[in-house]
Amino acid sequence: MTADTTTPQLPEGRYGRRGDRESDRRLKVVGAVCGVLGLGLIAWLGGSYLLRETKINGSVPTFQAVSDAELQLHLAVSKSDGTAGSCTVRSQGQDGSVVGVADFPVPAAGSSYDAVVSLRTTARGTTAELLGCTPAK
Repeated sequence: MTADTTTPQLPEGRYGRRGDRESDRRLKVVGAVCGVLGLGLIAWLGGSYLLRETKINGSVPTFQAVSDAELQLHLAVSKSDGTAGSCTVRSQGQDGSVVGVADFPVPAAGSSYDAVVSLRTTARGTTAELLGCTPAK
């Protein structure tokens, strides 16, 4: 008995053509174009994030509770020259409740503003948190 080792032939055109170089080339071109567009989008979004100019940035480096009704804090603001606005500061008590909130005006002159300001509170404040600064409209 002899064993016939023939490979079965698949029906022509049923499963696509093997080694179709044209479709492989098209797939590579489409993949390359999508990759370049994706990298371009990422670069554009990253650049706009890094290069955006915020008009007013502030911080509260130090604060001190003067009494149960007052908190003194150092408000440091960097801004574009000629931009006025205001910064909102909040203080919380020992139990986490808000004991004081105030908006402090930032003058337009200069590119920075440093001031020691007083925040009135309803109870002794244990924090001084800058909620944000907004430019004047």
